Amino acid sequence: MLNKEKTLCRQLAKVIGGQPGFAGGKCVATLSRNQMNAIILSKRFTVTSSFSFESFNRKSGKALCLGRIALLPKEVEPFVSVIREQGIKVSSIHNEWLFENPRLLYVNIESVEKPLIFARKVRKALNAA
Repeated sequence: MLNKEKTLCRQLAKVIGGQPGFAGGKCVATLSRNQMNAIILSKRFTVTSSFSFESFNRKSGKALCLGRIALLPKEVEPFVSVIREQGIKVSSIHNEWLFENPRLLYVNIESVEKPLIFARKVRKALNAA
């Protein structure tokens, strides 16, 4: 990953409110949702959401932007509504655990656009949830 992409990754993470990282040549910003106080099988579970971009096109400034967001059931509809209004595709809504408390639902999103535009859209949706 080049310096421009690393800088862009740090900016994306800052807009979303997460921590930047790099894995397999792509930017991954991780957002902790510790306020959920989730428990799985009587053990504390650290709830995180992640947002990434890859296949960055230097000419257009666009990239494949992806997200995996952990939400409480009551947060899903407001989040998804705002995401869809902004042209981001929702590729799945599902649970991953059987014995967690509170119930967690994961929403996967995808878009091809400039990463910082994607980040602002995600931040708006997170604020609505």
